[in-house]
Amino acid sequence: MANTSVRIRIEATDLPGRSCPAAPGFPGYQDIHVAVQRRGRPGELLDPQPGDAARAAWTLECTVKPLPAGVDLLGPYVQGGPGARFVYLSWIASGRTDGVAAGPEGFTMFRRAKLMLAAVDPDTADAAVRGGTLVARLGLTDVKGHPLCAAVRPPLVAWSAGPAGAGE
Repeated sequence: MANTSVRIRIEATDLPGRSCPAAPGFPGYQDIHVAVQRRGRPGELLDPQPGDAARAAWTLECTVKPLPAGVDLLGPYVQGGPGARFVYLSWIASGRTDGVAAGPEGFTMFRRAKLMLAAVDPDTADAAVRGGTLVARLGLTDVKGHPLCAAVRPPLVAWSAGPAGAGE
């Protein structure tokens, strides 16, 4: 297989809302949004979506590099090294619940979720390369009702292959 391209389509539901209450050791945040973070540029976020939206979606263009055992996905929004690639969903807020405002850019990043591409089943990855789209479906609220964070792997995310242009 020669280098080719594939889209990663992230389809999110069950967003946590526009505020995250304070807790011990956590100041709480208001006016919450979620976006995809660009590699090497934490302040550059793709299409921020409000935390109370019914659903959110992003489409990322990627290059596929064949490997002896599988494929490697590369692109401006794909983080990490070979065998450990992921996509950051960054949670940002315009202020804290204790009244402290965000920085001069208007938003402060306070939490991130890592969609672990290494957790994609190899057969699903191969089918996605053939079809043109790798689809991630997940809910964005954790068990405490807060924005989902940390490494996200199945069963928290369902990966599937789709045809080119799926979900647009």
